[in-house]
Amino acid sequence: MQNVSAESLEIAKAKYQTGKLAFENGQYREAVENLEKASALLTRNSRLGGEVELWLATAYEAAGRTEDAIALCQQLKRHPFAETNKQAKRLLYILQAPKLKRPSEWMTEIPDLGKLPDNESKIRVTVNPRKSSGQKAPQPEFVDLSQVNTKDNRFIWVALIAMGLTISYLVWSSFY
Repeated sequence: MQNVSAESLEIAKAKYQTGKLAFENGQYREAVENLEKASALLTRNSRLGGEVELWLATAYEAAGRTEDAIALCQQLKRHPFAETNKQAKRLLYILQAPKLKRPSEWMTEIPDLGKLPDNESKIRVTVNPRKSSGQKAPQPEFVDLSQVNTKDNRFIWVALIAMGLTISYLVWSSFY
């Protein structure tokens, strides 16, 4: 068992917190770097060492290093702290579970905007557009009625007939 100096412990805690924050912000590579540094400064069998390594295994998975995450969880299954080995077993179960195929219609593809040519000079976006007297009012959008689904619109006819009867009754009652 290695002894950890107070200075190393403080550095490890700082790296651990930085790694957790990076992970929570989606910066997985940075999270892995900080958590690896924190893990190297801590006693592996300590409670904090186990906690750091659980976060590291999760960061490995998020960074696409699933094999490293599985290997680390297999080590943590034998951790002396009961909560750590229990969580490692759960995480290992999740990591080794078969990946389910999702139908493509369940997914929305997000285009990679990084591949677009630099066009900052062509596009201007204003936060608060101001109307000047020279601008035209926006044109109304026209709907192609041949594209409108008119099936199951019986309710509209019932509503129109009910409105017609109501107006007729009001007009009739105003004369008597």
